[in-house]
Amino acid sequence: MPRPRHPAARPSRRFDERDVIFSRRKLEEGSERYDAYYAAHPEREEIDRRFRTAPGLLDARAALAHPLMFPAADATFDTVDLLHAAVDGAVHEKRTDVNAAALTTFVKGWLRQLGAHSVGVTQLRDEHCYSHAGRGDAYGKEILRRHQHAIAFTVEMDPRMVASAPAGSIVMESSREYLRSGAMAVQVAQFLRRLGWPARAHIDGKYEVVCPLIARDAGLGEIGRMGLLMTPRLGPRVRIAVITTDAPLLTDTQTHDETMLDFCTHCKKCADACPGRAISDGPRIDADGLARWQIDSDACFLVWNTLGTDCGRCVAVCPYSHPDTFLHNIVRRGIRLSPLIRRAAIRLDDLWYGRTPAPASLPDWIPPAH
Repeated sequence: MPRPRHPAARPSRRFDERDVIFSRRKLEEGSERYDAYYAAHPEREEIDRRFRTAPGLLDARAALAHPLMFPAADATFDTVDLLHAAVDGAVHEKRTDVNAAALTTFVKGWLRQLGAHSVGVTQLRDEHCYSHAGRGDAYGKEILRRHQHAIAFTVEMDPRMVASAPAGSIVMESSREYLRSGAMAVQVAQFLRRLGWPARAHIDGKYEVVCPLIARDAGLGEIGRMGLLMTPRLGPRVRIAVITTDAPLLTDTQTHDETMLDFCTHCKKCADACPGRAISDGPRIDADGLARWQIDSDACFLVWNTLGTDCGRCVAVCPYSHPDTFLHNIVRRGIRLSPLIRRAAIRLDDLWYGRTPAPASLPDWIPPAH
């Protein structure tokens, strides 16, 4: 039987990037930005002080510090930062007249050839964009929707590196995929500008848009219980990048996959495995016009700053995160077809892998910390 499909919900407001935990982390006590932010949000200052007093991400004092993996991840994030200067740029004066269908097919095919796992296009809406910038020199500036379309794509995170989460392998893999997806997004944005069409890449640390919302509306998946994009073949074991542009493109049908959401409703494995108890084990709630599970991002981020990695236990234990193999794809197909198979798949996953499985050992090429 076909999967039930319904129109996707739209948020009732735009999100302010200054409220994002990563933006708050960069506020320096005593600075003008710090004082202004916590004057407007005094209830968050004490909460944020908890993660500021923890060792910090990729800090040598953190609980899971590793003398090689942490510097490797830092070096990769440094390289991502080098891409920031290239996310936008001058548009070629002579515009190439291109057919929308041909350009869409070419861009999607090229991104897949570059390494994307899935690609979709959606009309860019106001609520896809942050209301105000929360990082860098643009901090506090209003963000206006500049483009008509958004191209969203995912890249696969290596299952072996993810399986060892929350060890340093997870942050190494996160940084690697942010770099890979960032380079791809910058490359495609530059290509579109060479054709004479405005385009901007949205990559780690340089966003003007909420990537998971755009990816969902481009038909790439649903927002699952853990608050991450859940893709049909890889679950949350992906990273996302976006290119916004005025180039003529054909948009994909916006769909809503109730089977995946139903699986998340009954599975709750990520909530049980979360070391910070940051993932709700209750029903979805109405949050800003979206029916979603509310994540305690403060509790999650405290774990990150204590361990020194981006944890990833929720991604590692998710049944959808299993490798993209023939057997697992048969199960995925069954999940889409029948609620009985969905319930059985949850139980079988618990029996085979455990309800809260222990992290896998690190790959052989990574030496122990001590």
